[in-house]
Amino acid sequence: MRAIFFDEDDARAVVARLRADGFEARLERERLAGEDDDEDHPWAVLSDAPGFMLEVLVDTHEGWLDEEDARPDLGTEAAPVPPAPVDLPDAPRRLKRA
Repeated sequence: MRAIFFDEDDARAVVARLRADGFEARLERERLAGEDDDEDHPWAVLSDAPGFMLEVLVDTHEGWLDEEDARPDLGTEAAPVPPAPVDLPDAPRRLKRA
């Protein structure tokens, strides 16, 4: 999971807290598309900590949780069966007799 923070001090505090609790955590700079100024990029904390713990830390340090990485691997789940095709007419329906 990833937690995103705009303040470097908050991000470092979250990494320190997670490591103190025995979880792996690392800090990365998150590059936003179209953002040219390196100083405006947010900080991403990547961790194997449970989601509820990261939620509490995100609320405390005014960040947000990116749950995109928390999705299960789509290759391990059975693909849904597509519905059967609809039987469509070959020509338009005539309302008047010829």
